[in-house]
Amino acid sequence: MRGVTSGHRAPSGRRAIGLDIGGTNIRGAVVADDGTLLAEVSERTPETSDGTTMTKILLGITQQLHAQHPEVVAVGVGAAGIVEWPAGLIRWAPNNSYRDWQVRAELEEATGLPATVDNDANVAALAEARLGRDRYSEMVFLTVGTGVGGGLVLGGVIYRGPSGRGGELGHIIVAPDGPRCGCGNRGCLEAVASGTALTRMGREAAAAEPDGVIARLGREEEDGVVTGHTVTRATELGDPTALDLFTRLGRWLGIGIASLANIFEIEAVVIGGGLVTTGDLLLDPARAAYREHAYATEARPVVPVRVGTFGTDAGVVGAGLLGLEHAEDRRVHAVSPERATR
Repeated sequence: MRGVTSGHRAPSGRRAIGLDIGGTNIRGAVVADDGTLLAEVSERTPETSDGTTMTKILLGITQQLHAQHPEVVAVGVGAAGIVEWPAGLIRWAPNNSYRDWQVRAELEEATGLPATVDNDANVAALAEARLGRDRYSEMVFLTVGTGVGGGLVLGGVIYRGPSGRGGELGHIIVAPDGPRCGCGNRGCLEAVASGTALTRMGREAAAAEPDGVIARLGREEEDGVVTGHTVTRATELGDPTALDLFTRLGRWLGIGIASLANIFEIEAVVIGGGLVTTGDLLLDPARAAYREHAYATEARPVVPVRVGTFGTDAGVVGAGLLGLEHAEDRRVHAVSPERATR
């Protein structure tokens, strides 16, 4: 576990603890209401990621941050998987072991703070919608990391559906005869346009070219196996195979973007997640594929595909904002019975 304090001047507004649970890392931060991160803690997501194990990790992170900043007023959580809204019950996740996990209840009981839980891509979308460099009322947000998550901002608010289970953008089917996804289906956008997909394609390339750059770099990795990071390193050396893999990955991402943009009338597509750090390597082929598959471009504009403002911090920032937003809602309801019955 590590703790990092931000060098920014501390803002005067309210603060919350934001927790971002991903397939690779669990991050926690003290978040001010203007999005400033005041302190941060992170851990690797364990292979045994059941609810009991994960609760212990979340409480450890929360206690460490709360001790540093006792003024925090709420906890917000963004987690990969299907989150029942507003109960804060995580029913299922494709790349983690937790099932029917009562995250909100467990955190509130242990910390005494109001807690709010939502899908991790929803909270990242919230950060971009509320505090991003460009503010949009109609936006698709895609986070491309270990998996592919998505958040829809429609009419200025996050779309969740009646019980919080809507907006699974990473699991739209783009290649029905394609590889199997962690969710069990074949050909999901996540299965062909994520860090997991890049790792799979890199290993296939290394097996086909055992003397190639990807295979050689894979043998140099700590575990001696090819990962998505290995493929990225190979692109930096100009390896044509690695560059082709990114072209394929980006193309699938663009096909997914086109499908979503064809359904919704949006102002922009915002991309976040770990893989966005590769920049145009991923986004150039994605934009090209989106333009190729966009519907009725003479009548409907091809909207910009932009990198998010917060990068890999979007999850913790959005989780903190979510905690603050709904802690205030609950406070108002508590003092206003008339409003609570509406």
